Amino acid sequence: MDFIDVAQKRTSVRSYTDEGIARDTLREICRIGGLAPSVNNFQPWRFVAMTSREKMSEIAAVVAQKIEALPEKNCEVGEQIKKQVEYFSTFFEKAPAVIFVFSSPYESVLEQGVTLTHDEVNRMRAYPDMQSIGACVQNMLLAAVNMGLGACWMSSPLIAKQEIAKMLNVDSNCELVAMVVVGYASHDFPPKQKKEIDTIFEFVS
Repeated sequence: MDFIDVAQKRTSVRSYTDEGIARDTLREICRIGGLAPSVNNFQPWRFVAMTSREKMSEIAAVVAQKIEALPEKNCEVGEQIKKQVEYFSTFFEKAPAVIFVFSSPYESVLEQGVTLTHDEVNRMRAYPDMQSIGACVQNMLLAAVNMGLGACWMSSPLIAKQEIAKMLNVDSNCELVAMVVVGYASHDFPPKQKKEIDTIFEFVS
C-alpha cells in the first residue's frame, strides 16, 4: 500500500472479528516499530505480545479495579464518567492480540558532561525518551494498517502499569508506557476528520 494511503487510512479501531493474529505478524509489527528514530539511537523499547483472552481479561480486571478506586467528584455524572473510562480502558480484553510497549531507562550524552540530573535533562529536552516511544508506536500503527489490520494506541490502562508489568514478569527497570491493540476490524472504520492544513501550518521565511 502507498505510504500516503496508509497514513490517511489509519484510525483507532476498537472492535474486531474473532480471527486470530499470527505470532509472526505481531513480531513483524514490533520489528517495524523498532525501526523508529530514538534518542541517541538508544532504542529504549521492549515489546511483549499477548493473544491469551484469559490473561487479557485478568489484566483488564486489574485496570477496572484501579479505575473503580479513583475518588469521584461530588456530582451525578462521576460514576457515569468512570464507567465510560473503564470501557475505553479495558476493551482490549476482547481483542485478538495486545502488544505491551515497555521503555528502558537511558542516560543522555548531555548528562555525562553537566551537573543536571536525568530528570532535569529529560524535562529540558521535552522527554526525548517518550518522543522515541511515540515514533515507535506510530510505526507499529502504520504497519498494522499496511497489513490489513486495525489497531488502537492505548495509554489509559497504564493506571495499573506496575501491576501489569508484574503480571507479565517484566524486569522492574522497564516501564510500561503504551499498549497497542491489534486485530481485524469488525467493520469499516472511516478515519476521523483532521484539522485542515492551513489551520496548523505556518511558514516563516
